[in-house]
Amino acid sequence: MKKKLLLIQPTPYDSSSSLIKRRKLYFVGLALPLLAALTPEAWEIELALETIEDVDLETDAQVIGISSMGHSVIRAIELAKEYRNRGKTVIMGGYMVSLMAEEAGQYCDAVVIGDAEGVWRELLLDWEAGQLKKTYRAELDSLENLPLPRYDLLTDKAIGDFLPVQAGRGCPRSCSFCSVHCLYRGKYLKRNIPEVIRDIKYVKSLGYHRFLLLDDNIVSDEGYMLELVREIAKLKMQWFSQCDITAANNPVLLKALKDSGCLVLSFGLESISQESLDSLNKAWAKVQHYPDQIQRIRQAGIEVSTEMVVGTDADTVESILATAHFIAANKISVPRFYILTPIPGTDLFEQLRGEGRICNENIYSYNGTEAVHVPARMSPQQLTKAYWELYNRVYSWTSIIKRTLLTRNF
Repeated sequence: MKKKLLLIQPTPYDSSSSLIKRRKLYFVGLALPLLAALTPEAWEIELALETIEDVDLETDAQVIGISSMGHSVIRAIELAKEYRNRGKTVIMGGYMVSLMAEEAGQYCDAVVIGDAEGVWRELLLDWEAGQLKKTYRAELDSLENLPLPRYDLLTDKAIGDFLPVQAGRGCPRSCSFCSVHCLYRGKYLKRNIPEVIRDIKYVKSLGYHRFLLLDDNIVSDEGYMLELVREIAKLKMQWFSQCDITAANNPVLLKALKDSGCLVLSFGLESISQESLDSLNKAWAKVQHYPDQIQRIRQAGIEVSTEMVVGTDADTVESILATAHFIAANKISVPRFYILTPIPGTDLFEQLRGEGRICNENIYSYNGTEAVHVPARMSPQQLTKAYWELYNRVYSWTSIIKRTLLTRNF
Protein backbone atom coordinates (compact mmCIF):
# COMPACT_ATOMS: atom_id res chain seq x y z
CA MET A 1 0.00 0.00 0.00
CA LYS A 2 1.28 3.45 -0.87
CA LYS A 3 1.88 5.46 2.29
CA LYS A 4 1.07 9.14 2.04
CA LEU A 5 1.41 11.96 4.54
CA LEU A 6 -0.22 15.40 4.37
CA LEU A 7 1.37 18.06 6.61
CA ILE A 8 -0.70 21.19 7.23
CA GLN A 9 0.18 24.63 8.58
CA PRO A 10 -3.34 25.98 9.22
CA THR A 11 -4.35 29.62 8.96
CA PRO A 12 -6.12 31.49 11.77
CA TYR A 13 -9.52 33.13 11.63
CA ASP A 14 -9.89 36.91 11.57
CA SER A 15 -12.19 38.94 13.82
CA SER A 16 -15.14 38.31 11.51
CA SER A 17 -14.62 34.52 11.70
CA SER A 18 -13.27 34.27 8.15
CA LEU A 19 -10.11 32.33 7.35
CA ILE A 20 -7.17 34.68 6.84
CA LYS A 21 -5.93 34.35 3.28
CA ARG A 22 -2.99 36.10 1.64
CA ARG A 23 -1.43 36.19 -1.83
CA LYS A 24 1.97 35.59 -0.29
CA LEU A 25 3.19 34.14 3.02
CA TYR A 26 6.43 35.61 4.30
CA PHE A 27 7.04 33.91 7.62
CA VAL A 28 7.01 30.18 6.89
CA GLY A 29 7.37 27.64 9.67
CA LEU A 30 10.26 25.18 9.66
CA ALA A 31 8.70 22.38 11.72
CA LEU A 32 6.86 20.69 8.86
CA PRO A 33 9.75 20.75 6.32
CA LEU A 34 11.96 19.31 9.06
CA LEU A 35 9.49 16.53 9.89
CA ALA A 36 9.22 15.79 6.18
CA ALA A 37 13.00 15.32 6.10
CA LEU A 38 12.73 12.85 8.98
CA THR A 39 9.98 10.84 7.27
CA PRO A 40 11.17 7.52 5.73
CA GLU A 41 11.66 7.63 1.97
CA ALA A 42 8.84 5.13 1.36
CA TRP A 43 6.32 7.85 2.25
CA GLU A 44 4.90 10.31 -0.25
CA ILE A 45 4.62 13.76 1.33
CA GLU A 46 2.52 16.84 0.62
CA LEU A 47 2.74 20.11 2.55
CA ALA A 48 -0.05 22.69 2.68
CA LEU A 49 0.26 26.30 3.88
CA GLU A 50 -3.38 27.18 4.29
CA THR A 51 -2.83 30.95 4.37
CA ILE A 52 -1.89 30.89 0.68
CA GLU A 53 -3.50 27.69 -0.60
CA ASP A 54 -6.56 25.54 -0.04
CA VAL A 55 -6.31 22.40 2.04
CA ASP A 56 -7.35 19.25 0.19
CA LEU A 57 -10.11 17.64 2.22
CA GLU A 58 -10.40 14.89 -0.41
CA THR A 59 -6.73 13.88 -0.13
CA ASP A 60 -5.78 10.23 -0.46
CA ALA A 61 -3.21 10.63 2.32
CA GLN A 62 -3.81 8.21 5.16
CA VAL A 63 -2.02 10.29 7.80
CA ILE A 64 -2.62 14.00 8.39
CA GLY A 65 -0.13 15.99 10.48
CA ILE A 66 -1.39 19.37 11.72
CA SER A 67 0.80 21.98 13.38
CA SER A 68 -0.42 24.61 15.84
CA MET A 69 0.81 28.15 16.29
CA GLY A 70 -1.07 30.65 18.40
CA HIS A 71 -4.65 31.40 17.41
CA SER A 72 -4.52 29.06 14.41
CA VAL A 73 -5.08 26.19 16.87
CA ILE A 74 -8.81 26.82 16.39
CA ARG A 75 -8.53 26.01 12.71
CA ALA A 76 -6.19 23.12 13.52
CA ILE A 77 -8.87 21.49 15.67
CA GLU A 78 -11.54 22.13 13.06
CA LEU A 79 -9.41 20.43 10.39
CA ALA A 80 -8.61 17.55 12.73
CA LYS A 81 -12.30 16.83 13.29
CA GLU A 82 -13.04 17.03 9.57
CA TYR A 83 -10.27 14.60 8.60
CA ARG A 84 -11.16 12.13 11.34
CA ASN A 85 -14.74 12.15 10.11
CA ARG A 86 -13.28 11.12 6.74
CA GLY A 87 -11.45 8.17 8.26
CA LYS A 88 -7.96 9.69 8.34
CA THR A 89 -5.39 9.27 11.09
CA VAL A 90 -4.76 12.74 12.52
CA ILE A 91 -1.60 13.75 14.38
CA MET A 92 -1.47 17.12 16.13
CA GLY A 93 1.58 18.94 17.47
CA GLY A 94 3.19 22.35 17.89
CA TYR A 95 3.57 24.55 20.93
CA MET A 96 -0.14 25.29 21.46
CA VAL A 97 -1.01 21.59 21.37
CA SER A 98 1.95 20.86 23.65
CA LEU A 99 0.64 23.36 26.21
CA MET A 100 -2.93 22.02 26.09
CA ALA A 101 -2.36 18.40 25.14
CA GLU A 102 -5.33 16.95 27.02
CA GLU A 103 -7.70 19.36 25.27
CA ALA A 104 -6.19 18.75 21.83
CA GLY A 105 -6.23 14.98 22.35
CA GLN A 106 -10.01 14.99 22.12
CA TYR A 107 -9.86 15.86 18.43
CA CYS A 108 -7.06 13.67 17.04
CA ASP A 109 -5.60 10.17 17.10
CA ALA A 110 -2.24 11.15 18.55
CA VAL A 111 -0.72 14.22 20.19
CA VAL A 112 2.97 15.07 20.04
CA ILE A 113 4.12 17.04 23.08
CA GLY A 114 7.39 18.91 22.70
CA ASP A 115 9.95 18.56 19.92
CA ALA A 116 8.52 16.10 17.41
CA GLU A 117 11.92 15.23 15.90
CA GLY A 118 12.60 12.95 18.84
CA VAL A 119 9.55 10.73 18.25
CA TRP A 120 8.53 11.20 14.61
CA ARG A 121 10.00 8.00 13.17
CA GLU A 122 8.73 5.99 16.12
CA LEU A 123 5.25 7.42 15.61
CA LEU A 124 5.15 6.50 11.92
CA LEU A 125 6.45 2.99 12.63
CA ASP A 126 3.76 2.56 15.28
CA TRP A 127 1.12 3.64 12.75
CA GLU A 128 2.39 1.13 10.21
CA ALA A 129 2.21 -1.59 12.86
CA GLY A 130 -1.29 -0.55 13.94
CA GLN A 131 0.01 0.38 17.39
CA LEU A 132 -0.29 4.17 17.39
CA LYS A 133 -0.16 5.62 20.90
CA LYS A 134 -2.40 8.45 22.04
CA THR A 135 0.49 10.60 23.28
CA TYR A 136 4.12 10.99 22.23
CA ARG A 137 6.28 13.12 24.50
CA ALA A 138 9.60 14.34 23.18
CA GLU A 139 12.28 16.04 25.24
CA LEU A 140 15.39 16.61 23.17
CA ASP A 141 18.77 17.00 24.85
CA SER A 142 20.51 17.90 21.62
CA LEU A 143 19.85 19.48 18.24
CA GLU A 144 22.81 17.79 16.61
CA ASN A 145 22.56 15.80 13.38
CA LEU A 146 19.26 17.25 12.21
CA PRO A 147 18.69 16.59 8.51
CA LEU A 148 18.47 19.29 5.89
CA PRO A 149 14.82 20.44 5.92
CA ARG A 150 12.69 19.68 2.85
CA TYR A 151 12.84 23.21 1.50
CA ASP A 152 11.74 21.80 -1.86
CA LEU A 153 8.25 21.49 -0.40
CA LEU A 154 8.18 25.28 0.05
CA THR A 155 9.99 26.82 -2.90
CA ASP A 156 7.21 26.37 -5.45
CA LYS A 157 4.70 28.14 -3.20
CA ALA A 158 3.85 31.84 -2.94
CA ILE A 159 6.29 32.63 -0.15
CA GLY A 160 8.56 35.62 0.48
CA ASP A 161 12.17 36.17 -0.48
CA PHE A 162 13.66 34.35 2.51
CA LEU A 163 13.59 30.90 4.11
CA PRO A 164 13.89 29.88 7.79
CA VAL A 165 17.03 28.31 9.24
CA GLN A 166 17.23 27.03 12.81
CA ALA A 167 20.07 27.87 15.21
CA GLY A 168 18.71 27.08 18.68
CA ARG A 169 15.61 26.42 20.78
CA GLY A 170 14.60 27.31 24.27
CA CYS A 171 15.72 30.09 26.58
CA PRO A 172 17.41 30.26 29.99
CA ARG A 173 15.02 33.02 31.07
CA SER A 174 11.86 32.21 33.06
CA CYS A 175 9.25 34.82 32.11
CA SER A 176 5.94 33.63 33.55
CA PHE A 177 3.76 34.41 30.52
CA CYS A 178 6.08 32.80 27.98
CA SER A 179 5.18 29.55 26.26
CA VAL A 180 8.86 28.87 25.46
CA HIS A 181 9.71 28.93 29.16
CA CYS A 182 6.84 26.59 29.97
CA LEU A 183 8.01 24.06 27.37
CA TYR A 184 11.77 24.23 27.94
CA ARG A 185 12.01 25.32 31.59
CA GLY A 186 15.29 27.18 31.28
CA LYS A 187 16.90 24.82 28.78
CA TYR A 188 18.60 26.29 25.71
CA LEU A 189 19.67 23.92 22.94
CA LYS A 190 21.89 25.06 20.10
CA ARG A 191 22.88 23.36 16.88
CA ASN A 192 26.41 22.72 15.72
CA ILE A 193 27.54 25.76 13.77
CA PRO A 194 28.69 23.73 10.72
CA GLU A 195 25.17 22.28 10.44
CA VAL A 196 23.57 25.73 10.63
CA ILE A 197 25.95 26.98 7.94
CA ARG A 198 25.13 23.91 5.82
CA ASP A 199 21.46 24.88 5.85
CA ILE A 200 22.18 28.54 5.06
CA LYS A 201 24.41 27.57 2.15
CA TYR A 202 21.65 25.36 0.80
CA VAL A 203 19.14 28.20 1.07
CA LYS A 204 21.58 30.37 -0.87
CA SER A 205 22.00 27.68 -3.52
CA LEU A 206 18.24 27.83 -4.08
CA GLY A 207 18.60 31.47 -5.12
CA TYR A 208 17.63 33.15 -1.86
CA HIS A 209 19.73 36.05 -0.57
CA ARG A 210 18.03 36.36 2.81
CA PHE A 211 17.09 34.01 5.62
CA LEU A 212 15.26 34.11 8.95
CA LEU A 213 17.43 32.71 11.73
CA LEU A 214 15.07 30.86 14.04
CA ASP A 215 16.08 30.92 17.68
CA ASP A 216 14.07 31.70 20.80
CA ASN A 217 16.94 33.74 22.24
CA ILE A 218 20.22 33.41 20.38
CA VAL A 219 22.06 35.77 22.72
CA SER A 220 21.60 33.16 25.46
CA ASP A 221 25.14 32.09 24.57
CA GLU A 222 27.06 35.15 23.37
CA GLY A 223 30.14 33.12 22.48
CA TYR A 224 28.09 30.83 20.26
CA MET A 225 26.30 33.77 18.68
CA LEU A 226 29.54 35.57 17.93
CA GLU A 227 31.15 32.51 16.36
CA LEU A 228 28.04 31.80 14.30
CA VAL A 229 27.65 35.33 12.90
CA ARG A 230 31.32 35.43 11.93
CA GLU A 231 30.73 32.30 9.85
CA ILE A 232 27.54 33.77 8.41
CA ALA A 233 29.50 36.87 7.33
CA LYS A 234 31.48 34.72 4.89
CA LEU A 235 28.28 33.84 3.00
CA LYS A 236 27.41 37.43 2.03
CA MET A 237 23.71 37.14 2.86
CA GLN A 238 21.15 39.22 4.75
CA TRP A 239 19.21 37.91 7.70
CA PHE A 240 17.10 38.72 10.74
CA SER A 241 16.27 37.04 14.06
CA GLN A 242 15.13 37.63 17.63
CA CYS A 243 16.91 37.71 20.98
CA ASP A 244 16.80 39.62 24.25
CA ILE A 245 17.87 43.24 24.50
CA THR A 246 21.12 42.46 26.35
CA ALA A 247 22.72 41.95 22.94
CA ALA A 248 23.08 45.75 22.96
CA ASN A 249 25.56 45.55 25.83
CA ASN A 250 28.26 43.86 23.73
CA PRO A 251 29.78 46.25 21.15
CA VAL A 252 31.96 43.51 19.63
CA LEU A 253 28.88 41.38 19.06
CA LEU A 254 26.91 44.29 17.59
CA LYS A 255 29.63 45.01 15.06
CA ALA A 256 29.88 41.34 14.13
CA LEU A 257 26.10 41.19 13.70
CA LYS A 258 26.12 44.14 11.32
CA ASP A 259 29.13 42.80 9.40
CA SER A 260 27.36 39.46 8.98
CA GLY A 261 24.41 41.00 7.16
CA CYS A 262 21.94 41.22 10.06
CA LEU A 263 19.20 43.67 9.06
CA VAL A 264 16.66 43.47 11.88
CA LEU A 265 16.50 42.04 15.39
CA SER A 266 13.27 41.60 17.32
CA PHE A 267 13.26 42.13 21.09
CA GLY A 268 10.64 41.27 23.67
CA LEU A 269 10.67 44.45 25.75
CA GLU A 270 7.23 43.61 27.21
CA SER A 271 6.71 46.87 29.14
CA ILE A 272 7.99 50.37 29.90
CA SER A 273 7.19 49.75 33.58
CA GLN A 274 9.86 48.07 35.69
CA GLU A 275 7.17 46.96 38.13
CA SER A 276 5.46 45.18 35.24
CA LEU A 277 8.68 43.42 34.22
CA ASP A 278 9.29 42.35 37.80
CA SER A 279 5.77 40.90 38.05
CA LEU A 280 6.41 38.83 34.90
CA ASN A 281 9.60 37.35 36.38
CA LYS A 282 11.63 39.49 33.99
CA ALA A 283 13.51 41.63 36.51
CA TRP A 284 16.78 41.01 34.63
CA ALA A 285 15.57 43.52 32.00
CA LYS A 286 15.87 47.16 33.07
CA VAL A 287 13.47 49.70 31.60
CA GLN A 288 15.82 52.60 32.30
CA HIS A 289 18.37 51.00 29.96
CA TYR A 290 15.96 50.44 27.06
CA PRO A 291 16.46 53.79 25.26
CA ASP A 292 20.25 53.53 25.36
CA GLN A 293 20.19 49.87 24.31
CA ILE A 294 17.86 50.60 21.38
CA GLN A 295 20.06 53.50 20.31
CA ARG A 296 23.20 51.32 20.36
CA ILE A 297 21.55 48.69 18.18
CA ARG A 298 20.28 51.24 15.69
CA GLN A 299 23.62 53.07 15.62
CA ALA A 300 25.23 49.74 14.74
CA GLY A 301 23.05 49.77 11.62
CA ILE A 302 20.54 47.14 12.76
CA GLU A 303 16.84 47.97 12.74
CA VAL A 304 14.75 47.30 15.85
CA SER A 305 11.50 45.40 16.09
CA THR A 306 9.81 45.02 19.48
CA GLU A 307 7.11 43.03 21.19
CA MET A 308 5.30 44.36 24.24
CA VAL A 309 2.36 43.40 26.42
CA VAL A 310 -0.10 45.62 28.25
CA GLY A 311 -2.36 44.72 31.14
CA THR A 312 -0.04 43.61 33.93
CA ASP A 313 -1.00 44.35 37.51
CA ALA A 314 1.36 47.33 37.46
CA ASP A 315 -0.28 48.88 34.40
CA THR A 316 -2.70 51.75 34.44
CA VAL A 317 -4.56 53.33 31.54
CA GLU A 318 -2.03 56.16 31.66
CA SER A 319 1.01 53.86 31.54
CA ILE A 320 -0.43 51.96 28.58
CA LEU A 321 -0.97 55.15 26.60
CA ALA A 322 2.54 56.33 27.56
CA THR A 323 3.83 53.34 25.58
CA ALA A 324 2.97 55.24 22.39
CA HIS A 325 5.34 58.05 23.42
CA PHE A 326 8.10 55.51 24.16
CA ILE A 327 7.70 53.91 20.73
CA ALA A 328 7.76 57.31 19.00
CA ALA A 329 10.68 58.68 21.02
CA ASN A 330 12.80 55.62 20.28
CA LYS A 331 11.71 55.46 16.62
CA ILE A 332 10.86 51.77 16.80
CA SER A 333 10.00 50.93 13.22
CA VAL A 334 8.19 47.64 13.81
CA PRO A 335 6.38 47.80 17.18
CA ARG A 336 4.07 44.94 18.07
CA PHE A 337 2.05 44.74 21.24
CA TYR A 338 -0.68 42.56 22.70
CA ILE A 339 -2.91 42.44 25.72
CA LEU A 340 -1.33 40.20 28.34
CA THR A 341 -3.11 36.90 27.77
CA PRO A 342 -2.89 33.86 30.07
CA ILE A 343 -2.30 31.06 27.57
CA PRO A 344 -3.34 27.66 28.99
CA GLY A 345 -0.29 25.75 30.15
CA THR A 346 1.73 28.83 31.11
CA ASP A 347 2.62 29.78 34.68
CA LEU A 348 0.60 32.99 34.25
CA PHE A 349 -2.54 31.04 33.40
CA GLU A 350 -2.22 28.88 36.51
CA GLN A 351 -1.59 31.92 38.68
CA LEU A 352 -4.57 33.90 37.43
CA ARG A 353 -6.89 30.91 37.44
CA GLY A 354 -5.86 30.15 41.03
CA GLU A 355 -6.68 33.74 41.97
CA GLY A 356 -10.06 33.60 40.22
CA ARG A 357 -9.10 36.42 37.87
CA ILE A 358 -9.81 34.89 34.49
CA CYS A 359 -13.02 36.49 33.29
CA ASN A 360 -13.29 34.67 29.96
CA GLU A 361 -13.07 30.88 30.14
CA ASN A 362 -13.42 30.38 26.38
CA ILE A 363 -9.75 29.78 25.59
CA TYR A 364 -10.51 29.61 21.85
CA SER A 365 -11.50 33.26 21.86
CA TYR A 366 -8.11 34.42 23.17
CA ASN A 367 -6.46 36.59 20.53
CA GLY A 368 -4.34 39.17 22.37
CA THR A 369 -6.59 42.10 21.47
CA GLU A 370 -9.30 41.69 24.12
CA ALA A 371 -8.82 41.39 27.88
CA VAL A 372 -9.64 37.96 29.28
CA HIS A 373 -8.42 38.55 32.84
CA VAL A 374 -9.04 41.13 35.57
CA PRO A 375 -5.98 43.36 36.00
CA ALA A 376 -5.27 45.04 39.35
CA ARG A 377 -5.64 48.69 38.40
CA MET A 378 -8.38 48.79 35.80
CA SER A 379 -11.33 46.77 34.55
CA PRO A 380 -11.03 44.34 31.62
CA GLN A 381 -13.13 46.74 29.56
CA GLN A 382 -10.79 49.65 30.35
CA LEU A 383 -7.79 47.51 29.41
CA THR A 384 -9.28 46.59 26.03
CA LYS A 385 -10.19 50.22 25.33
CA ALA A 386 -6.69 51.43 26.28
CA TYR A 387 -5.10 48.79 24.07
CA TRP A 388 -7.02 49.95 21.00
CA GLU A 389 -6.31 53.60 21.74
CA LEU A 390 -2.61 52.73 21.95
CA TYR A 391 -2.90 50.82 18.69
CA ASN A 392 -4.52 53.74 16.90
CA ARG A 393 -1.89 56.16 18.15
CA VAL A 394 1.08 53.98 17.19
CA TYR A 395 -0.32 53.09 13.77
CA SER A 396 -1.43 56.56 12.76
CA TRP A 397 0.16 57.73 9.50
CA THR A 398 2.04 60.49 11.32
CA SER A 399 3.57 58.03 13.77
CA ILE A 400 4.49 55.53 11.07
CA ILE A 401 6.25 58.15 8.92
CA LYS A 402 8.25 59.53 11.86
CA ARG A 403 9.36 56.04 12.89
CA THR A 404 10.31 54.82 9.42
CA LEU A 405 10.80 57.29 6.57
CA LEU A 406 12.51 59.84 8.80
CA THR A 407 15.12 57.46 10.22
CA ARG A 408 18.63 56.74 9.00
CA ASN A 409 18.28 52.98 8.72
CA PHE A 410 14.98 52.87 6.85
